[in-house]
Amino acid sequence: MTLTLHINGKAHPLTLDPRVTLLDALREHLALTGAKKGCDQGQCGACTVLLDGQRVLSCLTLAAAAEGREVTTIEGLAGADGALHPMQQAFLDHDAFQCGYCTPGQIMSAIGCVREGHAEKPEEIREYMSGNLCRCAAYPNIVAAIEQAKPQMEQA
Repeated sequence: MTLTLHINGKAHPLTLDPRVTLLDALREHLALTGAKKGCDQGQCGACTVLLDGQRVLSCLTLAAAAEGREVTTIEGLAGADGALHPMQQAFLDHDAFQCGYCTPGQIMSAIGCVREGHAEKPEEIREYMSGNLCRCAAYPNIVAAIEQAKPQMEQA
């Protein structure tokens, strides 16, 4: 099937098998490798992207379901001048990553968590981030990063 995916503000016409997931379209057809293929079963969150501003697991989302919608990946967060998104900066400031494999999915999910209004208390952040796994156990630093970035995101 032929479709156009709108990713990080740009249109990408593609011809894909209808069974191709959004994750595979991003990684294999568009060379956007920030979203990681972790479990490929929707259990780890490494593939999290934003679809119309809402976080989704791209390994469980068909590329065809994203047609006509805006997809935001980790590659689309930094400003044109290279300035980091407040959440990216907060992850650096709080060392909220160790090996880095889960970091793109964690950041995208954290942005979704704040936008959805689920970042009022540390307990709430932990609950709404629980679908994103970190083998290095950087969870306290991730919560601190979200708490730092939240006010900056609300001002923007």
